[in-house]
Amino acid sequence: MLQSPPVTDEASSPAWTGQPIVLVGLMGAGKSTIGRRLATRLKLPFADADNEIEAAAGMTISDIFARFGEAYFRAGERRVIQRLIDGRPKVIATGGGAFVNDATRALILSDALAIWLDAPVEVLVERVQRRDTRPLLRGRDPAEVLRELAAIRNPLYALAPIRVPSAHAPHETTVRAILEALRQ
Repeated sequence: MLQSPPVTDEASSPAWTGQPIVLVGLMGAGKSTIGRRLATRLKLPFADADNEIEAAAGMTISDIFARFGEAYFRAGERRVIQRLIDGRPKVIATGGGAFVNDATRALILSDALAIWLDAPVEVLVERVQRRDTRPLLRGRDPAEVLRELAAIRNPLYALAPIRVPSAHAPHETTVRAILEALRQ
């Protein structure tokens, strides 16, 4: 199935000027996988905020959630993203909840170019069921959780200047759609 072209709001979608590119969206949207490929195509460094958080904390995100709770995790996440957004060109994949935090979202919107990878819940469910490492899904129906999260988070993700669909298509299709959006 071919992917539709990127959906952008041309009035608010500035051409990329070299600031960090930050991928946002729900878990399973492909932020890490697409981010790595996008960074390779742009010949830029790639950073996965979740991996950076785990390295800084010396424990997994699941362990941070279990031991200290979500509020503690979000505070650390904000500090790590702030460190990653240093003005140098790079591609950064964030965790699904990062853009929901007011301070983190404001930082990303002011100092980086946010791109929302928007995927239908059905696609997200298929993708997240491949790994059992997502704290918000533990012991719950993934479809139900993702529908709830989409209802709350999608209006916030929509604040990103660029929206690119992420569906059943080769990753390269999504990367090409982002590259096209960056050229507009």
